[in-house]
Amino acid sequence: MTSGLRSVRDKVVTYFEEILESGEVDFDRLYKAVNALAEQVRRAAEEDKEALEASNLHFNLHALIGGQMEHDREPRLYLLYPQANWVEIGPGTPYSIIGETGYGKPILDRTLKYSDSMQFALKVGCLAFDSTRISAANVDFPIDVVIYKRDSFEIIEHRYEKQDLIEISNWWQERLRESVRLLPSKWINALFQEAGEAQTLPLQAPGQPQ
Repeated sequence: MTSGLRSVRDKVVTYFEEILESGEVDFDRLYKAVNALAEQVRRAAEEDKEALEASNLHFNLHALIGGQMEHDREPRLYLLYPQANWVEIGPGTPYSIIGETGYGKPILDRTLKYSDSMQFALKVGCLAFDSTRISAANVDFPIDVVIYKRDSFEIIEHRYEKQDLIEISNWWQERLRESVRLLPSKWINALFQEAGEAQTLPLQAPGQPQ
């Protein structure tokens, strides 16, 4: 999964696919594949970064790479930065988000834990996406979901279009509004009571003594 400039993404992925098709590499651990992808990020940076910055564009590409290779004891997930360095996602990080991060992150921070089930995580992820879609003009359907089961060496892919999740989006919006209505109001009642009392005070004509 990638975010950033489309032109950078396309070039990096094209170069990486060329390496895979050459048959000259055999990745037995996922980090080795991530390193190979990072090399192509550096290559694209050498070719395009200066020209992009001259046009007031940042060389921007973030990537999430997940999976399991032959010698990986368990599935791995890595976050690759535009500088071509990477970090591994572990138990201390229940999620990683790239792209338009500001709108969906509060939902993820408030609800998602590392111990949650994948079903729960997918629900939270869809709600975070929905919040982002509503607030960010450059984010929209479809949603592509990839699920991987440990040691299966097979992935399950599914695409959700807007019509598939519109009922969920509407349900969530109404529950948010209802939750606001049910929010305890004791802390603001005094404020509105004071405002009401101020409105009932007798008005004084100009020049009258205070």
